[in-house]
Amino acid sequence: MLKDNTWSNRFMGSTDCYEKASTIMVGIPMDFTVSYRPGTRYGPQKIRECSYGLEEYSPYLNRTLQDKNFFDYGDIELPFGDIINSHRIIGESATEIFSDHKKAIFLGGEHSISSPIIYSAFKEYGNDLVILHFDAHTDLRTDYYGVKESHASVIRRVAEFVNPKNIFQFGIRSGTQEEFEYGRNHTNFFPFHVLEPVLSILSGIHQKPVYITLDIDVFDPAYACGTGTPEPGGCSPSDIFKVIQALKDFNVVGFDIVEVSPLYDSSDRTAILGAKLAREGLLSFL
Repeated sequence: MLKDNTWSNRFMGSTDCYEKASTIMVGIPMDFTVSYRPGTRYGPQKIRECSYGLEEYSPYLNRTLQDKNFFDYGDIELPFGDIINSHRIIGESATEIFSDHKKAIFLGGEHSISSPIIYSAFKEYGNDLVILHFDAHTDLRTDYYGVKESHASVIRRVAEFVNPKNIFQFGIRSGTQEEFEYGRNHTNFFPFHVLEPVLSILSGIHQKPVYITLDIDVFDPAYACGTGTPEPGGCSPSDIFKVIQALKDFNVVGFDIVEVSPLYDSSDRTAILGAKLAREGLLSFL
């Protein structure tokens, strides 16, 4: 299922035992359907590498990874260019984790990886599963140039099995007119803004299982230029860190961070941001 999991390939603070860990981290190095600039296959390992520039302690949460029992299992091996079989393998890997009653954090990789993961979570947690989607793009196309499994269609695919009223979309500022109309009519659609709408819905999801999918391009490119489809006008990291803090101890069952593409960021600030998001998620709700 997974590649080499030697220490050099692990996120900082990872323990060395899957069975004893309560949370599992997995990298998914896939960028087969990206619509503009490729390179997200390099995201998981760059995020791990950059994690060692951070501290294990979070002053936001007053928690440390030293007290967190999580295991970084390495990267999934995928058949290059084969979208269908790659999604099948991703789904099987996620199902293994969820069926073992563990929480999960996934490092992408393009956004299409989220669909088979969320489907696996849906099979485990059922109709109460809530999706929190942070992104610059709606990702609600029926297909992209005939490809239904495209990263531009991932939330539309999710809405085929998750009740759209259980899908909450934040920070959206790009998409077709048809996508915006679909979002306004079917999902809980909060374009342009992040923190305020998240805070407004917390009381309604507190007891429910939650899956969070975060596309790094939800941030303004000033903070995260290393992504395939940057979109000006996004939020700041402090907004998302406040969201993560607000979700502290919620029943978050899974979290993915996708679309980090290191080739377009010589400073590594995008991957460093991805690593800090992973650390905060691990300490807040995973």
